[in-house]
Order: sequence, then structure tokens, then C-alpha cells
Amino acid sequence: MSLLVVGSVAFDSVKTPFGEAKDVLGGSASYFSVAASYFTDVRLVAVIGKDFPEEEISVFRDRNIDIDGLVSAEGETFRWEGSYGYDLNEAHTIDTRLNVFADFKPDLPRNYRESEYVFLANIDPDLQREVLSQVKNPKFVACDTMNFWIENKRDSLKETIKLVDLLVINEGEARELGEDPNLVKAARKILLWGPKRIIIKRGEYGAIMFSGMHIFVAPAYPIESVFDPTGAGDSFAGGLMGYLARADSLSEADIRRGMVCGSTMASFNVEDFSLNRIKKLNRVDIMDRYTEFKNLTHFEDLSEEEFAEMGVLT
Repeated sequence: MSLLVVGSVAFDSVKTPFGEAKDVLGGSASYFSVAASYFTDVRLVAVIGKDFPEEEISVFRDRNIDIDGLVSAEGETFRWEGSYGYDLNEAHTIDTRLNVFADFKPDLPRNYRESEYVFLANIDPDLQREVLSQVKNPKFVACDTMNFWIENKRDSLKETIKLVDLLVINEGEARELGEDPNLVKAARKILLWGPKRIIIKRGEYGAIMFSGMHIFVAPAYPIESVFDPTGAGDSFAGGLMGYLARADSLSEADIRRGMVCGSTMASFNVEDFSLNRIKKLNRVDIMDRYTEFKNLTHFEDLSEEEFAEMGVLT
């Protein structure tokens, strides 16, 4: 099924304890679309400046991503500079230059308006709703956000959240948005606003989904060589939504599988800077790591007799 993503395409400059990269391809829509492209057809909506080189556009073309919605505007491409300490779960922003992204007003191509699966990446919540209003009858809508919008456009963000099926958000943002330090209570509060599910990304600790009274935890893969966590959350969302669009199923089982697909793509993403790792994967890479994820948490049931032998049951 068709999957539409609206977000940013950017140049990132990143420094971590393990190296640095300058002016490399980044942006939420870039990571999401490449990760999702291993599972389904992706339609990308974003804006770039006249300084954006053709060889970077080829990253999307090589993955057969539909870029009819990638608009080139006068000016420079969005740029972000950040660093990480040894706590790789926390990015420290050094500089943000929105450039052409500041005036981004997407007008979806006609065929994009028929998209059945939609992901609204981290952009102004007003803009998220404007984009969503252009899609005719989406089957499943998910969105992401960040602390800037929580702090500066909270009411608008709540209006967007009412319209989506799934909110994907990180741990600190969930606590801030739900106004509760307890993650479970914060998630329950946000669910009352309208979304059917919330997935909370916890970096190296995996992700948790809350749906009604159900909770599912997807682990993070224990990576030996982590170079750059930038884009891991967007890669997670890409793997998740890509799988759901491919399966064309919103069953609890498929959403759980989708979360593990998302964790799989995020685990590859952190192994190199920019999209260097996830843009050159193959089917075997993804299948093998998915299987490893399953083995990480698989265990056998204990029978009632075994419990009784341990003295657990009386």
C-alpha cells in the first residue's frame, strides 16, 4: 500500500565521541523514507534549497522513492548541527538554520492525496493538519513531534493528536506532553486525547506501545559499535510504517511485528553517520537481524507443575 511521509530533508553536522561528520544528508523525511522503502513504496514530501546536490537526490532515487513531492526552492537547505556525549540518548543542538524549511507549505501532488498510510514527521502541528486535510481517506495516520512544539504550540499539537491513529514520541517528550514523570500515567493521559495508540521511543532501551490497557515492549538491539544515533527515531518510524503499509493490516500482531521492524532499522541506522548504513542494506541483513530481535526476548512458558515444584503455588 502507498505510504506518504511529510517532513524535513536537511544537511546535518554531527559530532559524537566516536567521530564526526559535516554537512551530510539528514532530516526526518530522509531517514524515514529510506528505512520504509525496504518494505513498501514511499512518497516523499519535503523542501530543499538550490544548494542540494544531485548526488544526494540519488539516495532517494536508488531506493525507488517517489520524489514528485520533493520541492526545490530558492535559498539554502535546512541545516542542523549537534553533538552527543557518552549518553547517546540525548542530542545537544548547537545550531539550527531552517532556511527554505521556514516557509515550507506543502501542496501534495494529486496522486499523493490518495495515500492510504500517512506519517506526519516532526513539523509544525498546524502544518501537519494542513497536510492531513489534503489526504482524502487515509487508512492509518501516525505523527511525531518534539519538545519545541510541546512548549510553544501545545494546544495546536493536541488538535493534531486528536486526528491521528498513532503518536510516536520519545520518552522525555511523552513525560512533558502528559505532564507526568510516570511514563505509564503520561501515556494513558495522552491516549484520552484521541489516538488509538502511542509508541514511546526510549533510545538504547527500546520502545513501548500503549493501546487501551495493553502494553507491548520492543527491545533495542545491543550494538557493539554505535557511531551516530541521529535519525534513529525516524528510521524506527520508517520501519514500523513501512511494514504496516506492506502488510496492509492493523492487527495487534502486525503492529507488534512492525515495531520490531522499526527497531531493526533503527539498529542499523546508528552503526554509521547519516544514512550511510541504512541506504545499502539488503533483504538478508534485515531478515537476520529481525530474527535476532526475536531471539533476544524469546523464552518458554513454565508449566503449573514446574511452578509447584518451586513452591510458588500452594
